[in-house]
Amino acid sequence: MATLPSIAILGTGSMGGAILSGLLQPSVTVTGGIRVTNRTPAKAAALESSTVTSYALESTPDANALAVAGARVVLLGVKPYMIADLLREIAPHLAADTIVVSVAAGVTTATMEAIVPNVVIRAMPNTPAVVGLAVTGVAAGSRATAADVAAARAVFETVGSVLEVAEGKIDALSTISGSGPAYVFYFIEELTRTAIDLGFTPEEAAIMVNGTFRGASELLASDSIEPGELRRRVTSPGGTTERAIAELATADLKGIFDRATAAALARATELAAG
Repeated sequence: MATLPSIAILGTGSMGGAILSGLLQPSVTVTGGIRVTNRTPAKAAALESSTVTSYALESTPDANALAVAGARVVLLGVKPYMIADLLREIAPHLAADTIVVSVAAGVTTATMEAIVPNVVIRAMPNTPAVVGLAVTGVAAGSRATAADVAAARAVFETVGSVLEVAEGKIDALSTISGSGPAYVFYFIEELTRTAIDLGFTPEEAAIMVNGTFRGASELLASDSIEPGELRRRVTSPGGTTERAIAELATADLKGIFDRATAAALARATELAAG
C-alpha cells in the first residue's frame, strides 16, 4: 500500500491521465484528494469520480487555482510552451510547501524557479505509464530536499519504475526511455512489413512480430540474464539467426542510435532555449 498527499494534475491528457490511473489503483491512497483540470467540460466530466474533483477551464476559468489550493504535489501536464504562463497563473495560489512537478520536455528547473518560489522537480515519464510500466526520470531543482524528491518518486512509482538523475542528464534520459518506445514501435513496423513481403497477411505478421517482441520483453524482465547473453542463446553457431545478426551488424545500429539520440537531444536543447 502507498499513501500519498493531496495531488493536483493540471492538464490531464494522455500522460496526466495515465498518472491519474496509477493514483486510482486500490493499492494507493491519496489523503486530501485528487484535483484535475482539462480544457473542456466533456473531458472533465469523464474524469470526475468520488475520489477525483475534475474542473473544466472552459466553464470554470479559475479551475487551475481551485485545483492547486492546498495540494502538496502539483503536476504540470501541459505542453512545454504553456508551462511558464501556467506557473504565473497558479503562483499566487500555491501553498509554501507545495512541490511543483513538470513533465514537459526542455523546460529547466531554473526557468520554473524564476517564476515560483516553490520546490520544483522535473520528471520524464514514458508512454508505457498507460499500462503501469513506465520508466520515469526525476531530476530535482535547487530547492528540493531528499524528502521532496521522495514525494515525487512516490507519485511516479504508481505507474512504473523511477530513476533519479542529475538535471544535466534528464534530456539525455528522454532520448532513451522517453523516445525509446517510438524506436521500438518503428522497429516493429519495419519487421512487420518484411513479414508481409514474405507472403504473410498483415494479421499473421502482427501475431508473429508483436508476439515475439512481447515474449522477448517478458523473457528479459523475468530473468537476471543480460540481453547479450539471451541473444547468444538464440543464435546457434552457423545457424540462420547468426547469419541474420551478421547482416544487422553491418548496418551499424549503434551508430544509428547514436545519431538518432543526438538529434533528439539537440531538439531538447532548442526547446529549452525557447
